Amino acid sequence: MKIGCFALVEPFTPMERQFAAIREMGIDYADITDSHDGASLGVEFGFAASVSLDSNPAKIRRMAEGHNITLSTVCAHANLLDPASPDVYGTMQIIKAIRLASLLGIKEVITTEGDPKTGFGHTLTPAEQIFSIREKLQAPIEWARELGVHLLLETHGPVTDSVERMGDLLDALGHEDVVGVCLDTGNSWLGGAEPIEHIRTFGRRIRHVHWKDMPAPWQEKRGTVYGCGMAVIALGEGVVDLPPIVEELKRIGFDGGTTLEIAGAENVKRSVERLHEWSQA
Repeated sequence: MKIGCFALVEPFTPMERQFAAIREMGIDYADITDSHDGASLGVEFGFAASVSLDSNPAKIRRMAEGHNITLSTVCAHANLLDPASPDVYGTMQIIKAIRLASLLGIKEVITTEGDPKTGFGHTLTPAEQIFSIREKLQAPIEWARELGVHLLLETHGPVTDSVERMGDLLDALGHEDVVGVCLDTGNSWLGGAEPIEHIRTFGRRIRHVHWKDMPAPWQEKRGTVYGCGMAVIALGEGVVDLPPIVEELKRIGFDGGTTLEIAGAENVKRSVERLHEWSQA
């Protein structure tokens, strides 16, 4: 199992510092976590760890190679349930993320539908939700096929968190050789599912895993909140039953990349140790 890290481990520092911090923790892999179109004031003045989707890939490659970091994915988490708008991360940004990944030699781009933020999005019927996601991902899927990139749907929304509805969405999207799944252990649990059921249902279509454990106080929010950015505890210290998930991934022959979405260097280090213990049990 390849263990990588969310490239947002230190607040208010640039992306290169994120790579340096990840290397200092002894981790070899990282994702491009935050991205944007065009220019960013925060990046320009050194207090935002974001990558422009319009960057020359050589600039990003040099940053990662300078710290002996292998880039595993580009995250393109989107809003696919609200109306398209210039200020909403959606189809155009996902296409740019796929193109950037291809230029960097990265084989996986991760997206998701997210939690809607408008009355329009919150009143969509289940069938309309599927159609909205399908329509917004049609062109990105075509780009992914052309460039040899896998587009992975992360469990991070009212459709993808559900095992049944994720299955419906995958069926609607088709292109099984291009479209896969990124299992987020914390998000799927928070959305009301059992993460292990995603593995049992989708098997080898799971190409990447985001690791999170959830503190006990989140139990009362389960089934009402769709996704959280980072865990604040180490793996094994919360309510998600992670060792059986590791065992089930081993059973299906999972050999893909994984990413720790965990705040705090010590929490990250303990999580790496526990993942190694569970995977070798």
